[in-house]
Amino acid sequence: MFVVGLKRLFFVTPTNYRLYVDASQLEEFLFHGTVDIDVQINEYVDEIILNSVNLNIIKIQFRQNNFDFEPYGTVIYRHEYEQIIIKFNQPLNLGYGRLSLTFNGTINDQLHGFYRTKDHNHIGACTQFEPGYARRAFPCFDEPLFKANFSITIRAPKQLTTLSNMPVKSQRDGGNRTYIYEFDSTPVMSTYLVAYVIGHYDYVETRDSNNVLIRVYTPIGKKEQGLFALKTAAKMLPFYTDYFGIKYPLSKLDMIAIADFGSGAMENWGLVTYRETYLLVDVHTSTQKTKQEVALVVAHELAHQWFGNLVTMEWWNDLWLNEDKYSKDRNMF
Repeated sequence: MFVVGLKRLFFVTPTNYRLYVDASQLEEFLFHGTVDIDVQINEYVDEIILNSVNLNIIKIQFRQNNFDFEPYGTVIYRHEYEQIIIKFNQPLNLGYGRLSLTFNGTINDQLHGFYRTKDHNHIGACTQFEPGYARRAFPCFDEPLFKANFSITIRAPKQLTTLSNMPVKSQRDGGNRTYIYEFDSTPVMSTYLVAYVIGHYDYVETRDSNNVLIRVYTPIGKKEQGLFALKTAAKMLPFYTDYFGIKYPLSKLDMIAIADFGSGAMENWGLVTYRETYLLVDVHTSTQKTKQEVALVVAHELAHQWFGNLVTMEWWNDLWLNEDKYSKDRNMF
């Protein structure tokens, strides 16, 4: 299953991403961005292989020990393997370096990658990166074993809520009725857990017994329907802390109901995305069965904050370990 060979995958490995996404043209379904990837060069190579799909790579730079390595020729696109190959005019030195890329793309309508959402004529955007769709949003080493830290910055329209895995570190005016949001750096994690959401949302919030801030984001006018999931999460996070003997590693947990969402839910670290029917409960019309299902789905996704996010399979053929454990443990709740 390894396209370029198992050993060759480890010739260049990422340690940190600085990702900037400009979604100010959201209504035109366009985005552009930059990514600086700190990498470790483990073998003498004259090329770097990344995953990238349907992205236009505009500029490339590799810097190491204050020396810029120039790409040799154009980027080679291997569409059948969802890869790009960046060749250089001389071998790269062993040690650390920084690969910088400028790119642009389309906010698609495929329910994966960085895609568009619509709720009552309100346009938004959302990510779904599992199993291999982060490569459709930014060039990256898009396999689960290549964990790294992610520092994410997003430019988005002022009137919209903008979320990512981590709390907002700073917010400043971006011009043309936009804000630029800089988020705290994530723990070490796989690319498929990176997430960001932009759109019109209400929310309800609480804190659990360990003082973790929990919010449930809902479509405008439906925030009361998030209260059941909010109370469930406030009980489940401390339960899992005791169960695993490891504290939830983030300071916040957001759960959000997405109008257009192909999966049931997705366990993005700190920003769990849900289909509306698996997060929202109407106290007047929802059945007991609906409440039970919402509680089980929330419990399942929060379990992944440890089993899957903190501890992750190396390759996709072990994904069943990630999912099967908590399918079997449903009775524990």
